[in-house]
Amino acid sequence: MPSAYCKTPIGFARIIEEDGFITSIYLLDEEFEIVPPETPLLEMAIRQLDEYFKGERMVFDLPLNQKGSGFQQQVWDQLSKIEYGKTISYLDQSKLMNNPLGIRAIASANGKNHLIIVVPCHRVIGSDGSLTGFGAGLWRKKWLLEHEAKVLGIGQTWLEF
Repeated sequence: MPSAYCKTPIGFARIIEEDGFITSIYLLDEEFEIVPPETPLLEMAIRQLDEYFKGERMVFDLPLNQKGSGFQQQVWDQLSKIEYGKTISYLDQSKLMNNPLGIRAIASANGKNHLIIVVPCHRVIGSDGSLTGFGAGLWRKKWLLEHEAKVLGIGQTWLEF
């Protein structure tokens, strides 16, 4: 599987392509050597991430395919509908999915999202407005939300952790 690394303001991102789809984007603490991407799709993914971090891109246009159960796919699809710069709670997400009792299962599926930033799990916060549950680190979640709020010129919509 072709992969590429790109440097971002919040660490290196490892992007993996499989069968013409981006299958994962991870944020990593380690540093990696940046080499030219092996495929045009990896090049496009790096360019779109770079545009996002420059505040020039709010919506990604990449062919995505992450492996997961039908339920996980539904959760990730719902995540993709959260607008740039907006936040919702896990409870809100469960209600939008017509599954108000499924908060824990939905939060677990959010945590299994392998397309960080592009499938914006960072936009889901606690019902009390607190920052919770982000596998790449709460400091990165806070940075991403602050970045989007700054680009839009809006105030903070969450509580400090």
